[in-house]
Amino acid sequence: MTLLALKLLLAHFIGDFALQPKHWVSNKLEKKWKSKYLYWHIGVHLLLLLLLLQFKYLGLVGIIIVTHYLIDLGKLALTNQKNFRWLFVLDQALHLFVLAAMVYWVSPFEIDFNTLFGEKNLLLTTFLVFVTFVCGIIMRMFLAPYIAEIVKEDESSEGGSLKNAGKYIGMLERLFVFGFILVQQWSAIGLLITAKSVFRFGDLNKGKNRKLTEYVLIGTLLSFGLAILSGMAYNYLVELI
Repeated sequence: MTLLALKLLLAHFIGDFALQPKHWVSNKLEKKWKSKYLYWHIGVHLLLLLLLLQFKYLGLVGIIIVTHYLIDLGKLALTNQKNFRWLFVLDQALHLFVLAAMVYWVSPFEIDFNTLFGEKNLLLTTFLVFVTFVCGIIMRMFLAPYIAEIVKEDESSEGGSLKNAGKYIGMLERLFVFGFILVQQWSAIGLLITAKSVFRFGDLNKGKNRKLTEYVLIGTLLSFGLAILSGMAYNYLVELI
């Protein structure tokens, strides 16, 4: 089962990403079902599946190819400038669902929901939600007295920032720190802090905005501190289960 699943995934990743040039995608979006690259794309998938499966499971290959074509056709018909990101996610989810269904068809497997929703998994999920979303809100509460002043000064300066960039940067850095603690790689946290300092504080110093620099420094230390405490708490609690 595992070998079959890996072969199907490899074929999908190579066909949908590695061997699909950008101009194919653009042409498909423009011409929809009339694009020759849609059929070239399906042909690449067919060839990859036949080679990786060594011309076995031909019925399975046929189902994957037909469903892949229909899913891609639906995506092309519905895609616009507003929904292309969500349709990409839905498109990939449907492809992977088909692959999982085919693996189940060949070699039925069971999902143990008792294990899936076990104490350790729920503990990890709880801490991941805390580190990403809850910590972000806690930080906003702590930094609230400074936000209005910083936003005013930031708007008056040249340039600007991407929408919600700070939010996602904070989430990612806390996830990295949390993960490093789980695998006992404390030195990697120092490298992460150094990397952020080089990229962030260099720009701030050029702008000579002391208040903004101090604000970012407080936010960074608070973010890293919450992530470190979360990682230590998780390691302690998981040993008690």
